[in-house]
Amino acid sequence: MKMIIRWFPFGDDSVTLSQIRQIPGVSGVATCLSKVPVGAVWPLDTLRALKEEIASYGLEMEVIESVNIHEDIKKGLPSRDRYIDAYIKTMENLHAVGVKCLCYNFMPVMDWVRSELAQPIADGSTVMVYRHAEVEKLNPSSIMESMTGEAGGYSLPGWEPERLKEMASDIEYYRNISPETYWANMKYFLDAVIPWAERYDIKMAIHPDDPPWALYGLPKLITGQENMATFVELNPSVYNGFTFCTGSLGSTGANDLPTMIRSFSDRIHFAHLRNVKRHGERDFEETAHLSAAGDLDMYEIVKALHETGFSGYIRPDHGRMIWGEQARPGYGLYDRAIGTNYLLGLWEALDKQKGEA
Repeated sequence: MKMIIRWFPFGDDSVTLSQIRQIPGVSGVATCLSKVPVGAVWPLDTLRALKEEIASYGLEMEVIESVNIHEDIKKGLPSRDRYIDAYIKTMENLHAVGVKCLCYNFMPVMDWVRSELAQPIADGSTVMVYRHAEVEKLNPSSIMESMTGEAGGYSLPGWEPERLKEMASDIEYYRNISPETYWANMKYFLDAVIPWAERYDIKMAIHPDDPPWALYGLPKLITGQENMATFVELNPSVYNGFTFCTGSLGSTGANDLPTMIRSFSDRIHFAHLRNVKRHGERDFEETAHLSAAGDLDMYEIVKALHETGFSGYIRPDHGRMIWGEQARPGYGLYDRAIGTNYLLGLWEALDKQKGEA
């Protein structure tokens, strides 16, 4: 297992590589080229320069999060083939700089959604919150504008603000796509890229839908055990796998996360570990990583990964804003550093129980 942390390059992060290298046990970063338009090839020279910058701080760049998928691929339009070709070329360039794992998602139109990015909680910190009734009352464009504005000048991971103008028509388009058609569009993409993932030795790790339930009539496919089993059946290669995000999958009590880890152990290449506190069926807030802070048993989650021989990458996911830090929502330094060493402590204890340390 390698513990890493997410980092955004080119001045788009309040957290520095110098600070990250001081977090005990962190071997590298998951990063991206967010300024490259979706559907364009990521330039090899830029990737090489980025790797050199990261390596100069003694850190690795083995995980990319994310290379976003063009909507034409998700919609199954005739133009999808040229965007898939560009995606494969990006994979070739990632291989050239030593990338081993590629996190991505197949969520239509928008990425993860929250109703509040900085909700104060009892301990004085702020957290990201999802209130389903509030989200449903807003139109998607309003949510995107609100979340982008609340980000304090930082880009939000996975979001494509330039697509705001097409959002309403895109949502209407997807409402007319059946789940079977959307699964077929996903399979078309996987069948095209997985042979190249095998050739380039890059594990493809799809991120679950966040939140994992229907919203605005959009297709939601990676939401729980049954759908994840369907996804695995789309392409038999072990390179076709998951980013196991406990915050996304754990925001509904219907998912038994340790059981799911054991069910898909050979397909989990990357793990985003964080805790959530649920309030009813479809409301939740993000919390500190500690088990007692939320509804997820982080010990049992880490134990399931450990017992199934997980050898991929783990990173602490969204943290609170603590000690007055001003940063991109969810991606400050302090709480993620605390979370990192909490998770490493659990892993070390499990190693010692097994006699490996």
